[in-house]
Formats: sequence, C-alpha cells, structure tokens
Amino acid sequence: MKGSYGGPAAYGVCQSGCNAVAVACYAAAGSTFGTVTLGLGIPFAIMGCNAALGTCMAACVAAGCAPTP
Repeated sequence: MKGSYGGPAAYGVCQSGCNAVAVACYAAAGSTFGTVTLGLGIPFAIMGCNAALGTCMAACVAAGCAPTP
C-alpha cells in the first residue's frame, strides 16, 4: 500500500476550523453565530464574517481533494 487518502477527514477538520473562526468573528461583532438572517439591517461586521467564512470554506476544497499520506 503506497498511502491512504484522508482528504474527506481533512476537509471536515478544515470546515470545523472555519466555523470556529466564524463563531469568534460573530462574537466580536456582538452577535451569535447562526441567529442572523439576511435582512436589510444586517451589520457590516457580520457581512465581513460571512464573506470570510465563505472564502475559508472554499479553501477547504483543496484539503478535501489532496491525498493525505
């Protein structure tokens, strides 16, 4: 056996890390992660948290596709 592929596990760990940072970002903005809807009154800080979360999650795709020895 030359190696194993742990990509899906790495992908899950990466997503968990992204969510942990998003929770901290929301807390710093004075909100609770998962309780904000996309209404007109959404604070700009929360929009920044959401944008960062999306970027982080997209970067996790590389972890999910990469072979892990």
